[in-house]
Parts: sequence; structure tokens; C-alpha cells
Amino acid sequence: MRLKKSSAELAQSITWTGSKQTYCTARLIVDKDLVEDFYRAYAYFRWIDDIIDITAKTDGERITFTQRQKELIDSLYEKKKPFDLTPEENILADLIENDRGDDSGLQSFIRNMFAIIEFDANRKGRLINEAELSWYLESLAKSVTDGLQYFIGNGHLYPSGEHKYSAAIAAHITHLLRDMLPDTQDGFINIPDEYLDTHHITHDDVGSNAYRTWVRNRVQLARDNFRLGKLYLDELDVLRTKIAGYWYCTRFESVLDTVEKDDYQLRSEYEERRKISTWLKIAWLGIYITFKHTLSR
Repeated sequence: MRLKKSSAELAQSITWTGSKQTYCTARLIVDKDLVEDFYRAYAYFRWIDDIIDITAKTDGERITFTQRQKELIDSLYEKKKPFDLTPEENILADLIENDRGDDSGLQSFIRNMFAIIEFDANRKGRLINEAELSWYLESLAKSVTDGLQYFIGNGHLYPSGEHKYSAAIAAHITHLLRDMLPDTQDGFINIPDEYLDTHHITHDDVGSNAYRTWVRNRVQLARDNFRLGKLYLDELDVLRTKIAGYWYCTRFESVLDTVEKDDYQLRSEYEERRKISTWLKIAWLGIYITFKHTLSR
């Protein structure tokens, strides 16, 4: 009889299958005593994202599933653990049980990331507006940044400056541009309906001047936020967080370079994160940031 996997083993397996880069990077930069919980965080959201995007076939299935997960998160943070959890839900239960503080960075990560997934589960096939897009980016940025600062240098008092979330906002602007065409095909429209109405175009008019102008403005907004976000990163005392932040920026800035090179005509797929030149730049950046950080101390 085969023994059931523990939540830690299952989370490691899901993370390894989902992203070997994430798996290995966590080993390098996440606090050693939080690596298993980092895998739990990644694996749980990888699982629910796959359910919503792939397994659930109807809007009703997606809504029922997300409602169950929302109630589960609330119950677990109220110290009430249901008895009928799936193995993947047990990953979440163990993660929340291990949370190291009230109103922690982990809780911010979980609640903001789930809010985004819940929003996506309910918006497939409809347009998004400016206010929703801004909320979407800010929630993602808060989730990622607060999560990063929970798992790296846990307990360290990070500065809460004006530009704390700027780098993550920039990354997610870029992320949406990178995935714009496949997302549109899947029914997730990420260009605001106000812009489409004003310029008399549809979400499929990707080659039009108006659409490309919108892309150019988003690229500039991402560039501005990357610049401000790096000013915040430079203030950090935790070297591993600083390196992780700069690595995160670099992966997405290479996509912006390609979008600009293409004169703001979006592609269906971007291979920048797989190119050896990108990884060489990331490796060199790690060395440079370490040297610069050491000199400043």
C-alpha cells in the first residue's frame, strides 16, 4: 500500500513540475526554515490556477470552486479546519497553520493572490475597465512583494516607502503585455473598455495604431515603475531580497526591450526568459548587486 504524500512532499512535487526555476531559486534565496512553506504557497496557487484555467469547464464550476477556496481560507485563519480537505487543500491548511504572525506578509500574499484568481474566474469573456485593471495590478504587486518579504528575511523590518510596490507593478504590467494575445484567445481581455470605446477599436485590433499606442504607453509606465522600484530595492538591507527583486525586474525588462524593438506590435509568445543571454545577465547582476551591497556596508 502506497503511503499518502505529506503536504510538504506534494508541494515540492507540484513546484518542481510547475517551475524548476522557481524550485531552485527558492533553495538559493528563501529563508532555509521557510523553503517548505514557500513551496506550499506556490503549489497551492498553481493548483487552483490550473483548476480554474483547465479543469473547470463551466462558469458554474469555476464559481463553486473559488467560493469553496474563499471559505476555506477564512475558516483556516479563524483556526477552524474542515475535515473534508483534498490533499491540495491540506497544503494550504499547513501553510496557514505555520503563519508567523497576525496580519503577516503571508496572509497578504494569500488573500491578495486569491482575490486576483477569484476575479479572473468571474471575468472570462467580458471586458475589463480602467479601475479594475488598476486594482488588479496593485493587488498582484502587493501579494508578490509582501510574500517575498515574508519568505526572505522573515522578521526583518522592511521599509514601507512610497515605491515599495513599484517594481512588482511594473513586472505585472509587462506580464500582461507578454501574455496579451494568448490571454485574449482564452477570453481574458486586458485592455480597458474605455480605451476601446474612445478609439473605436476592438480587443482584436492588435495591429491598429490606437492599440499599439496603448501598448507604448503601458511600456513607458512599466519603465517608470521599474526605475522607481529599483530606488526602493537599493534601500534594502537584506541582500537576498535585493537580488531577488533585481532578478525579477530583469526577466521582465527583457520583454519590454523586445516589445519596443517590434514597434509595439505584440507577439503571441516571448522567448526572452529562455534565452541564454537573459540568464547570463541575471547571473552577472547577482554578482554586481552583491559587490555593490557589500561596498555600501
